[in-house]
Parts: sequence; C-alpha cells; structure tokens
Amino acid sequence: MSEPGAVAKMIDHSLLRPELTADEVRTGCALAAAYDTASVCVRPSDVRLAVGALAGTEVLVGTVVGFPHGTSTTAAKVAETRESVADGAVEIDMVLHIGRLRDGDAGYVQDDIAAVVAAADGCTVKVILENALLDTDSKVLGCRLVEAAGAHYVKTSTGFAAGGATADDIALMRRTVSPHIGVKAAGGVRTLDRLLELAALGATRFGATATATILDDLAARRSAGATIPVGSES
Repeated sequence: MSEPGAVAKMIDHSLLRPELTADEVRTGCALAAAYDTASVCVRPSDVRLAVGALAGTEVLVGTVVGFPHGTSTTAAKVAETRESVADGAVEIDMVLHIGRLRDGDAGYVQDDIAAVVAAADGCTVKVILENALLDTDSKVLGCRLVEAAGAHYVKTSTGFAAGGATADDIALMRRTVSPHIGVKAAGGVRTLDRLLELAALGATRFGATATATILDDLAARRSAGATIPVGSES
C-alpha cells in the first residue's frame, strides 16, 4: 500500500480523552470524515453522537469496553458491549483483565474476551493488552488467548498507561498471532515515520490523535514525489 487513502484506512482516530466536550467530539468526527479514516474510537456515551455525525460517510464508529483498566466484571463488559452495539458501534476495543493475565489465569481471561466477542454479535473486537504493564510471557499468553477467544485484533495499549506501542512489542505480537489476526498499535503514534516503522513490523491498524499531522505529512511527501510503501510486505 502506498496511497494516502490506504494509510488513512489504517487509522482509528481516537476521541477518548475524558475532558472532551460534545462539540469537540463532533469536531473530531468531522476531521475523521475529511481524512476518511478507518474509524473513530469514541467513549461509550458518545457512540450515538458519532453515528449521527458520521452518517453518509465510510468512517466506522468504534468504542471502548472495560476502559481503561480492564477490571470490570465480565457481565459489565458484556452489558457495555451490547449497549454500544445497539447504539451503532461496529468496532469494540476492550481491555482484558490485566491482573488476571499477570496471574496466568488463562481460563478467566479467555472467557472474559469470548463473552465480549459473543455480545458484539459479529462486530470487530480488538483486545487491549496494556503491554507497558506486562512481561514478555504475559504478552505472548495474552495474544494467544485473544486469538483463542475469537477476537479480531490484538492491541498494544490504551494510551493512558505509562508506555505505548513499541517496535519490539509489535514484532512480538505479529509473530505470536496468526496472519488473519490484526495488530493495532496505540499510544505514542504521533508521526508518519513512527506509523511507517510499526507498519513495517506488522501493525495493521493504529490508534492516533495526531491523525491530521500524520496524513498531512504523507500528502506533502507524495506531492514532492516521494514513494512511501506501507506495510510488512515492503
């Protein structure tokens, strides 16, 4: 992939900061529509607002579940998921139970994810591991449980912990899951060069607030004649 539109379709424009007003969410949705991103990722209370703001566009509406700590009960995560899907969300970014993963409680973690996948009723589910809080063994186990539970993406971070996506984590996640499972990088993806670096290592989707900066830089480079391949095949 090299066209600006293909890069835009790798970005979930993030609108998750707790202080955002409704007007700021609308402005963020307008930006996502102008750049034709893959989606917006909004707070659960903003799903209906985003669906209305993006009507008639190809930008999907996603939201978060168990965010940002992952410690909600499974029943609460299921209820959140069902409500968000009923409100119009078609992508769900859930946080797995980080403490249970660190315990090595594979059954709890897999069942928690699988319950959200079932509640999502065919919608895309991305599972956040919060890698900054995990050792390598827990990251690998988490990735395997995400896939076993039937989710569609493994995701590095909420963007609210001490660290975000790293090159080492993207490479580890990509080689741990099967090719049909996507890898989403989130946290610290603020420049085109960083996006390209992580895409080359296997990231297929990006959570970003710096969407305009990234895509404006891409357009400027291409206008200057640069060839910018994107993806792990490059």
